[in-house]
Amino acid sequence: MFSGRVGADHPDVPSSSHHSPTVRSGSQVSLSQPFTSAATSSTVLMRFILVTIRPMPKRSAGLLVHRRRPGGLEVLLVHPGGPIWASKDDGAWTVPKGEYLPGEDPASVADREFAEELGVGAPAGERRDLGELRQAGGKLTRLWALEGDLDVSMATSNTFEMEWPPRSGRRGVFPEVDRAGWYSVEEARRKLLASLVPFLDRLLSDGATTEAAP
Repeated sequence: MFSGRVGADHPDVPSSSHHSPTVRSGSQVSLSQPFTSAATSSTVLMRFILVTIRPMPKRSAGLLVHRRRPGGLEVLLVHPGGPIWASKDDGAWTVPKGEYLPGEDPASVADREFAEELGVGAPAGERRDLGELRQAGGKLTRLWALEGDLDVSMATSNTFEMEWPPRSGRRGVFPEVDRAGWYSVEEARRKLLASLVPFLDRLLSDGATTEAAP
């Protein structure tokens, strides 16, 4: 979830548009201002670098925990905390996950973020890699499927601080996750951020059974 720290990972929101150079296909580069005869070779080089070098996408890792019930498979979802998401429900839920830095082990980060957002360690069991998906804001999210159970009524999240209302000069403290719940796969398709829904299909195709545990 996102809280202004590395590891935080609120649902992605595409950045607002702004004026920037346009990069065309092939070797052609269109700059915001044309080159002039007075432009030095170093200026030309710097302009080229600015419009062609792009930052590496951010990455996050998390767990898609699921359990079997008589009515079918259920998945564990969390609702992002804070005033921005307080009134949002369908299409706003996510899974316990967080950003990681180059050199960090994403599987370990997934376990760490689960503990921070729910206040308990992830269930023991085999973790099955569901791969990566690109989110709406460009972030790459990697999830592991994990079968297990958890009493969500006991969940307690860590917190983050932000200015609210915007430009008010006042800062508030909010939970990264304000609630968690178990949902059927069909319910989860409605609750989840659209960019995470394909992970449900990967979970089912990966062999997660919908039959109740014996």
